[in-house]
Amino acid sequence: MTQNSGQQALEELINTFNELNSQVVEELHHEPSPLEFMRYVARNTPFVIRGAASSWKATQEWNTAYLLSALQGQSVNVAVTPYGNADSPTYSPEHDATLFVKPHQDEQQFDEFLKHVVEQENDPDFPPTNDNFRDEYLPLFPDAYRDIPFARIALQKQPDAVNLWIGNSKSVTAIHKDNYENIYVQIVGRKHFVLLPSLCYPCMNEKLLPPATYCRQGQDLVLCLDENPDPVPFATWDPDQPDKNRDVLSHLARPLRVTLEPGDMLYLPAMWYHKVTQSCAEGDEGFVAAINYWYDMDFAGPLYPLASFARAVHVETNGKSSS
Repeated sequence: MTQNSGQQALEELINTFNELNSQVVEELHHEPSPLEFMRYVARNTPFVIRGAASSWKATQEWNTAYLLSALQGQSVNVAVTPYGNADSPTYSPEHDATLFVKPHQDEQQFDEFLKHVVEQENDPDFPPTNDNFRDEYLPLFPDAYRDIPFARIALQKQPDAVNLWIGNSKSVTAIHKDNYENIYVQIVGRKHFVLLPSLCYPCMNEKLLPPATYCRQGQDLVLCLDENPDPVPFATWDPDQPDKNRDVLSHLARPLRVTLEPGDMLYLPAMWYHKVTQSCAEGDEGFVAAINYWYDMDFAGPLYPLASFARAVHVETNGKSSS
């Protein structure tokens, strides 16, 4: 395949997708049946259900006092970075290179962590922290669903993971994709999503980046290159900065954008690129909270092979070495 023919084929693929699919995220006002949900899964198409979790105890009652009471004495794992940039491509002047940056992992008491999050939100000069809860929040389980019924029935499986995320507007999730059917539930504050389908790989300027991890040196966080690392393939193009790190086909991308309010539920299809920012609304007490449910994707069918084919064609026609 010549470079021109490969690039033309990818252009046609992305343009055809743009022509045949909506440029906005579909909004529902009631939960879909399992059959209706499977139609979205089969099309690999996102949707948002407005108010789907508005009756959850978590949505109605979570505030600073409630969380401090429920998690009193609980030790939690906190992902700490100086710029809210966990798991993201970051230029390091010290190494004169763009690195795949992972956070420093701290064990903290929940009350200390939440105090830090709130103070950072209200003080622009307060040192930033990124957030990540995984298995530390069992006392809060009764306040939310253990799974999403329409997804469990349709996919015939329990979620592989249920994650609680607490942070503030300083935290940004760099654009990436996951091999999970993702149900994302907003509890406190707002989340802002930028979404792109997996076939937009040729737009993302994926590069093999040396991995590094933030390490403590006294009170400071510094980047330390991982020992004997394998390079990490990661997207470096950001739709919010379209002229920076652009690839040859980046101009064809048509990102979808959606904001989740408290009680909203987003279906984020497997392998969709997503960037996430967040903001605190008035009365949110300086923190944002959300819960997401990861259901392992089914690799049968055309989705994964098509995404892999688009990736292979782009790599071949542009002479890139990505794994």
